[in-house]
Amino acid sequence: MNTIEFGLMTFADMAPESDLSKGLNAQKRLVDLMEEITLADRLGVDVFGVGEHHRDDYAVSSPATVLAAAAVLTKNIKLTSAVSVLSSEDPVRLYQQFATVDLLSGGRAEIMAGRGSFTESFPLFGYPIEKYHTLFEEKLDLLLKINSEPFATWKGTTRASLQGQGVFPRAVKGALPVWIAAGGSPDSAVRAARHRLPLMLAIIGGRADNFVPFIAHYRKHALAEGLPQDQIQVGINNHVFIGESDQQISDAFFPYYAQMMDRVGKDRGWMPMTRQQYDYMRAPGGALIVGSVDTVVKRIVEEYRLFGFTRYLAQASLGFVPHELTMRSIELYATEVVPRVREAIAKLG
Repeated sequence: MNTIEFGLMTFADMAPESDLSKGLNAQKRLVDLMEEITLADRLGVDVFGVGEHHRDDYAVSSPATVLAAAAVLTKNIKLTSAVSVLSSEDPVRLYQQFATVDLLSGGRAEIMAGRGSFTESFPLFGYPIEKYHTLFEEKLDLLLKINSEPFATWKGTTRASLQGQGVFPRAVKGALPVWIAAGGSPDSAVRAARHRLPLMLAIIGGRADNFVPFIAHYRKHALAEGLPQDQIQVGINNHVFIGESDQQISDAFFPYYAQMMDRVGKDRGWMPMTRQQYDYMRAPGGALIVGSVDTVVKRIVEEYRLFGFTRYLAQASLGFVPHELTMRSIELYATEVVPRVREAIAKLG
């Protein structure tokens, strides 16, 4: 049986710079992020993930660089991208960068590969958006080839071929753990199963139980690909924020969460978030887990009943929330929520 891991992740949201020629806000956000990761490590959190974006409202465009810094500041926590936008990345460089993080951390690096929820990286790096699917398929194939073979031979249509060139340095154990990130597309579930890779599902909208068929679809195809039941790994990611009481933290968090969702939704035609919508999202069964320790414990255990996850990632650093609130949420998650969730899951048998 897989050991259940509990982790945290962030996109390192930040207020855009007033002077776009400078990076003062980004510098402060990265300092805060190092504090978040080192706190999580000190308190025994299993894994920390950092996302990749190429926008002025996020501080991290290179997760490997940030995780390399975290690698030398931490001792035990696994360090992963969340996600690496593989479609617009070079798989050779991605492996090399994360192998370097792995060496610096003593074998704690992972890659979570995804197609990303934004498209800015495609024109930025010269990739045609109309090849969105082909780029991901081919680059995933190449990444996995490199991951398993130091001298890989590979041919595709989106990148120069490899004919036995060496890809170095190698990770501590040679191959890095690679996860596939998904937002609920059945194709993503089939792809992860076909490659016999762990699957991470982000639940950031709708109701959690709507995704039960998706996870069942993945498990069905993973078994069909010959992956033993006890080796199937499923991860769940929610927006999570924890405070002293339901009322206190829901009131404190709402302005920041609404601002974040409105910022992201501006280009997607979303209506501005109302308090009524927010309260609906954080009600039992909703995608948003915000509340006291008791409430968050119940909600995560409910999701374990639904999905039987082997990894849970709380996206606990969201929007422009003050650093102190984020640090307190991380502390409550690590010291109170996770132990109680583990205890409740153990009783389920």
